[in-house]
Amino acid sequence: MARNKDAMVLLIDVSPSMHKALPEIEKVCSMLAEKKLIYSKYDEVAVVLFGTEEAENELTREVGGYEHVVVLQNIKVVDGQLVETLQQLPRGTRDGDFLDAIIVGMDMLIKKYGETYKGKKRLCLLTNAQFPIKYPLEGTKEDQVSTIAEHMNTHGMRMESIVVRGSLTGEANKSVMDENDNLLGIFSKKTCAKLVHVESPTSLLGALRTRKISPVTIFRGDLELSPKMKIKVWVYKKTSEEKFPTLKKYSDKAPPTDKFATHEVKVDFEYKSVEDPSKVVPPDQRIKGYRYGPQVIPISSAEWDAVKFKPEKSVKLLGFSDAKNIMRHYYMKDVNVFIPEPGNTRAILAVSALARAMQDMNKVAILRCVWRQGQANVVVGVLTPNVSDNDNIPDSFYFNVLPFAEDVREFQFPSFNNFPASWQPTEQQQEAADDFVRMFDLAPSGKEEALPPGLTPNPVLERFYRHLELKSRHPDAAVPPLDETLRMITEPDKELLSQNRSVLDVFRSRFEVKENPKLKKSSRRFLQDKPSGSNEGHANISDEPNSSEYASAVKVEKVGDATPVQDFEAMINRRDSPQWVGKAIKDMKNKIHDLVEDSYEGDNYPKALECLIALRKGCILEQEPKQFNDFLRTLCIFCQEKALSSFCEFLASKELSLISKTEAVDSEVTDDEARNFLCQIRAKDGMSA
Repeated sequence: MARNKDAMVLLIDVSPSMHKALPEIEKVCSMLAEKKLIYSKYDEVAVVLFGTEEAENELTREVGGYEHVVVLQNIKVVDGQLVETLQQLPRGTRDGDFLDAIIVGMDMLIKKYGETYKGKKRLCLLTNAQFPIKYPLEGTKEDQVSTIAEHMNTHGMRMESIVVRGSLTGEANKSVMDENDNLLGIFSKKTCAKLVHVESPTSLLGALRTRKISPVTIFRGDLELSPKMKIKVWVYKKTSEEKFPTLKKYSDKAPPTDKFATHEVKVDFEYKSVEDPSKVVPPDQRIKGYRYGPQVIPISSAEWDAVKFKPEKSVKLLGFSDAKNIMRHYYMKDVNVFIPEPGNTRAILAVSALARAMQDMNKVAILRCVWRQGQANVVVGVLTPNVSDNDNIPDSFYFNVLPFAEDVREFQFPSFNNFPASWQPTEQQQEAADDFVRMFDLAPSGKEEALPPGLTPNPVLERFYRHLELKSRHPDAAVPPLDETLRMITEPDKELLSQNRSVLDVFRSRFEVKENPKLKKSSRRFLQDKPSGSNEGHANISDEPNSSEYASAVKVEKVGDATPVQDFEAMINRRDSPQWVGKAIKDMKNKIHDLVEDSYEGDNYPKALECLIALRKGCILEQEPKQFNDFLRTLCIFCQEKALSSFCEFLASKELSLISKTEAVDSEVTDDEARNFLCQIRAKDGMSA
C-alpha cells in the first residue's frame, strides 16, 4: 500500500460504565468512517471491543488470556458496512482492561503488515479508564507499559487515547483512575501517543481526528536575522479553514450497461467576436483589460509580467516590538508555525534561545516573508514565541499575517465615556451586566472549558457528512433534524439558562425595555407625501414620530420648517453616504440662525433652543464638538451685534453651553470654560446695556 494510506484499529470500551457514552462514541466513530469514504477511501480500519462477556481474538486462541476482548471487524478497506457496524455497537457486561485491548490491536497490525509497510499504523483507544488493569506475571504495570511502548516504536505505530469522564460516565475510584492516567501518560512520554480527557458530548465529538491531513511545508530555508546570521527553519500551516468537499459535475448520459463509465463532465469555453459571432477568437488573439472609468484598458500578458513585482524567496527580520503593540484583531488569514529544521541541533538551539529571550522580554518579531520564488506578493507578519513544556518537543514560533494600510477598516464608534453623565449606566446596572457576562463564562474555574477550539467540530460540516451518508443509503431521505450534540454547539445551553434564571431576571429588571412601535400607515403616507420643508398640515399630525421611526419612514434630504429636529436626526442617521452628517449639521445651523434672526419678541426662541439641543446631541454622537462650539460662539456674537442679546440670556437660563472634554474627548473646551462661557456673554451684554 502507498505511504500516505492509514491503517487504524479502533479500541472501544463497551463495559457497563461506558454505556451512557456509547451513543456519542457511535456517532464519532461512524463519522470517522464516513469521512474516510469521502477523502481516503483506500484507508483500512479494524474494530476491537473490550469489556464484553465473550473473548474472540487470535491471541486468546493462540496463547490464552486476553479475555473479554472481541475483534468486531478485522482490518479491511473502509466501506458502508463499517459505518453501519459502528452505528450499532453491542453493550458489554464486564469491566474493560484497556491494556489487553492495546496488545490485541498491536498484534493485528503486526500480523497484517509486518515491518515492511511504510504507511501509517495507529491505534485509537476510547475508554473511561475506571477499572484497574491486571498485574503482569513479571515486573510492575509501569514496566509492562514501557515494554509495550518500545514495541510500538519498533513497528512505527502511533496511539491516540481518548479518556471519557465527567457527565458521560458515572463516578469511580479516583486512585484507580489516577493510576490508569499515569500509565496512559507513559505512552505519551515514550512513544508517539496523544492523551485527551473529555467530559462532554461536544468535546468527545471533536476529540477523535476524523480526517488526517498530512503536513506540507510552505517554506524551507533561512530565517534571516541579519545578513550574517541565519537560522534554518521549516514553516507549516497551523490552522486553516476546512472547506466542504468539492462537488463534481455528474452526467447520466452514459448507457446503464457501461460498467466502466466515469460519468465525468468536461467543460470547454469558446470566445467569439462581437462583430462576427460566428468567428471563434483563438487564445493568441485574446487580451485582458482593466476598467478605468468608462474605458477598458487592454494590458497584454507581457506588459503585466513586466510591471509585476517579483521578489526573491526569503524570510527576513524587520525588527522587534513590544507584544502589547500588536493587537489580536490585526491578525489576518491562517496561522503558520515556524519550527527549527528537523535534526539540525544548531537550528534547534538558536530558535529556542531566540524564543525564550522574546518571551522573557515580552517581545514579538516583525518579518517580511516571500514563501516561494515568483510569488507575486510580499507578506508582513508577526512572529510570536511558543515555548514548549515538553522536553521532547522543541520551541517554535507562531506566525500571523499583519494588514497593510489598505487592508485596515477604520470604523469610528463613539465611546460611552463621551456621553453625558445622565446616559451612563448606574452601579446597579453595571453590576447586573457584570453578572450576566460572568454567567456565560465558557471556562469557569474548577470546570472543564465549554466549546474548546481544539475539541469543537464545525457543526455545519458534521451535519453535511451525516446527511451525505444517509443519502448514500436512502436517496429519497429528507433532511433529518439537527442532532442534539450539534445543537449544543450552535445554541445557548438550556441547563445553564435555567440555573441562572435569577441573573437573567435581575438583568432584565435593571434596564427599561420599550417596544419600538411602527408608524401608523396614514402618518407614514402623510410624511412621505409632504416635502420636508413644507409647513402645511403640521397641526394634523397627532403622533410626532421619534428619530428612529422617522428615519426609517422617509429619506430626508434637508432640514425643513415643520419638523426640523426629526429631519436633522433622520439625516445624521442615514448611512447610504458619509455626506449626510455634514449636510445635516450645516442645515440645522442655518435653521437655528434663521429662527433667531426672524424672531419677534422671542417667539421663536423655544423652537431655536429645541434645535440647538438636537444639534448639540448630534455633534456629541458624531464626534463633531468643534462644529457646535464654533457655531454657538458665532451665534452669540451675532446676537450681540443685532440687538438679540435676550436670546443669549435665554440660553443661559436653560443652562445650555459649549461641549466640554467631559462630554466629548475631541473637544478643546474644558469644563470651566464651558461653565463660564454664557456668564461672560451675559456680562458683556450688561456692559453694553
